[in-house]
Amino acid sequence: MDHLETTKVCACDVEPNRRLGGATRVLLSPGSALSTAGFMALLDLAPGEHVTEHYHPYTDEHVYVAEGELVALVNGAELRVRPRESLLIRRGARHRYENRGDRPTSAVLFLGPLAPRPDLGHVETEAPPDAEPPAPPSVGEWP
Repeated sequence: MDHLETTKVCACDVEPNRRLGGATRVLLSPGSALSTAGFMALLDLAPGEHVTEHYHPYTDEHVYVAEGELVALVNGAELRVRPRESLLIRRGARHRYENRGDRPTSAVLFLGPLAPRPDLGHVETEAPPDAEPPAPPSVGEWP
């Protein structure tokens, strides 16, 4: 098989991004695999960890929990996702992930389709851990 037809990535070779909480490893993306449909990531949350609230204006997020239990807060509703369960979060829905259990949680995320530009793909609605809180909107601005 031609190397342009397939791409294999090991999570152990990807540095985790911890900016929003937990450890997210982007595995298959336009940068790593020339993906055009979306990207796949692995999310690991230790007990007590969370991913701050955010939303994707152009992208649906598919979540599959492999280990542990994930609490997803979606537009204020609380959903528990257990091992071997999936969840679809539609574009525009605010969501936050939490591990309230006593063991690690691992989930596979697939986000697609891609936003028109990377800077349009993700909107934070909660300050990341250890970050300055976002400034309140000015009078007359949308939040």
